[in-house]
Amino acid sequence: MSAAPRSIAPPARLVSVPDVVLPALDEAEALPWVLSRMPDRYRPIVVDNGSTDGTADVARRLGATVVVEERRGFGAACWAGLDAAEDDVVCFMDADASFDPQELPSVVAPLDGRSDVLCLGARRASRGAWPWHARLANRFLAAELRRRTGARVTDLGPMRAARRLDLLELGLQDRRSGWPLEMVLRAHAARWTIVEVPVSYRPRVGRSKVTGTVRGTLHAVQDMSRVLARS
Repeated sequence: MSAAPRSIAPPARLVSVPDVVLPALDEAEALPWVLSRMPDRYRPIVVDNGSTDGTADVARRLGATVVVEERRGFGAACWAGLDAAEDDVVCFMDADASFDPQELPSVVAPLDGRSDVLCLGARRASRGAWPWHARLANRFLAAELRRRTGARVTDLGPMRAARRLDLLELGLQDRRSGWPLEMVLRAHAARWTIVEVPVSYRPRVGRSKVTGTVRGTLHAVQDMSRVLARS
């Protein structure tokens, strides 16, 4: 008598644990709030980009994965975080408490079941959060993106999300402040869908190294202008 066929349970569905890349330069003061606001099942990866205030120690003490990137530059830090990421979904956001990590699920939501999607968090700034020179530069660059790509982009979106393998295939080259712009341009060239969701934007904790000063904003614009010239 033959044995009854054995039923085989389907394999358990893997639950995504999105990685959150947090490029950080002297953000020890802001990190406790940022990491305490990380949603459940989101894994923070703090990329220490040359801090002298104990940023890496604070991040480790609070349970974050820490990556050290000695080469200075926003893009260099983001690339190091992307290289260290393991989940299918990777988010990026500033580590200065200007963004609330609790809004990350809204930024990730458009990726559900889809590939070749870049979701940008479009900033809704509170009073004093966004210096006039940084806002003006962002407005100009967003307009240039709309002109070149036709995408309805209003903000370069420092809080953003995409699929890890898709991002790696873009072959991003910039390792300075042109990284966010290059990502949008290459995503468009690869025929990705680019979407925006509104996110809140608040005054950062501590001193800004880039957009908080006119000089820093000018350097960022120069980096992005080089990216535009190459595209």
